[in-house]
Amino acid sequence: MVQSIFIFILAEGELVFKIILQVALRELRGALTRSLLTMLGVIIGVAAVVAMVALGQGAKYSIGKNIENLGANLLIVRPGQMGKRHVRRVEAQTLTLDDARMIRKQVAGVLSVAPSAVGSGQVKRYNENTRTNIIGVTADYPRTRKTGMDQGAFFTSRDVAGARRVAALGKVVADKLFGARNPVGDYIKINGINFKVVAILEEKGQAGWWDSDDQILIPITTHQKRLFGGSSVSSIFVEAQSQEVMEQVESGIVSLLRRSHQIRKGAEDDFHVRSQVEMIKELEQVTRTFTFLLGGIGAISLVVGGIGIMNIMLVTVTERTREIGLKKALGARRADILLQFLVESTILAGIGGAIGVALGAAVAMVAGHFSEWGTHVTFDSVVIAYSTALVVGVFFGWWPAFKASRLNPVDALRSE
Repeated sequence: MVQSIFIFILAEGELVFKIILQVALRELRGALTRSLLTMLGVIIGVAAVVAMVALGQGAKYSIGKNIENLGANLLIVRPGQMGKRHVRRVEAQTLTLDDARMIRKQVAGVLSVAPSAVGSGQVKRYNENTRTNIIGVTADYPRTRKTGMDQGAFFTSRDVAGARRVAALGKVVADKLFGARNPVGDYIKINGINFKVVAILEEKGQAGWWDSDDQILIPITTHQKRLFGGSSVSSIFVEAQSQEVMEQVESGIVSLLRRSHQIRKGAEDDFHVRSQVEMIKELEQVTRTFTFLLGGIGAISLVVGGIGIMNIMLVTVTERTREIGLKKALGARRADILLQFLVESTILAGIGGAIGVALGAAVAMVAGHFSEWGTHVTFDSVVIAYSTALVVGVFFGWWPAFKASRLNPVDALRSE
């Protein structure tokens, strides 16, 4: 049957196809409200596919950007055993500054090491105050975590050794406390203790629930001795010399810490090590699944829209039975009738798909404006969604068109 359509087009020329197209458009305009309602399912389906995939791609792009900001050669050592889905089984305090120093000195292939201790506190400047994360770090933190300074200079190893009261503010904290003023050289109070502001960190944005701009970095010794006490660290960030030596560095860290912590052979570690490469792969898998899931929801809407097209086209065939009989009596072939109704269903799907693409892109832009990670409309998703809409139009329009082409002209002319 498909072959006969092409033979018809080639034999009769472009003029016949234009006539069929004009008739199809006239019929659809004649029942404009019904045509719009029929297209609604396709519009919603295409819009859902475009918007949902844009949301998934935006999340993937945002996560990838945040991981790039951390550095591709980064290993993260944290206390406690790793359970399923990379969740710690219990909270633990098994890592210390001495562990970080030993990793720096004894593990081959290490470029830099930055231990950190996490706390939270009330920060004040005159009448302005806020509660934020107070992170104790060493002077190597900016290099290891790829963190630049927007203003001022980061504190030094001497500041860490002397447990000095100096602080580097994230952009969010600086804006809350100082507004448009330059805070470098000024003072703030953290939990009632005076700290001198020495730097403002470059903006890095949010990574999931963690906002890198809503934090204050202070020397880790000051963090432990003057504010929160204790000698443990929350994390040890280790920068390897290259990606090629990351497995070697990870193995060296595990061996060193097992010896240092006197863990018996066969016993589980009281720490765990994760690499950025591993995190990238896992997050890519999550976002890929997320994108497929969202796209699948839109695809279901497209199928529902296609069923709506088929139902309306069947009704149309019933309503125009006498017209079909008359055309056949005047010499119209089965291929002519088949092509006419296929054109009508394809036009419904095509116009609905075009409106759906525009609507989906608009929804994606609005969602990106209000979401944390934004959205990213891809050319591939638009092409796939629109092509699928056309396929749906042809597929679900085929049976009504085929049914119309098979009507007996005598029986069709007798119908009321």
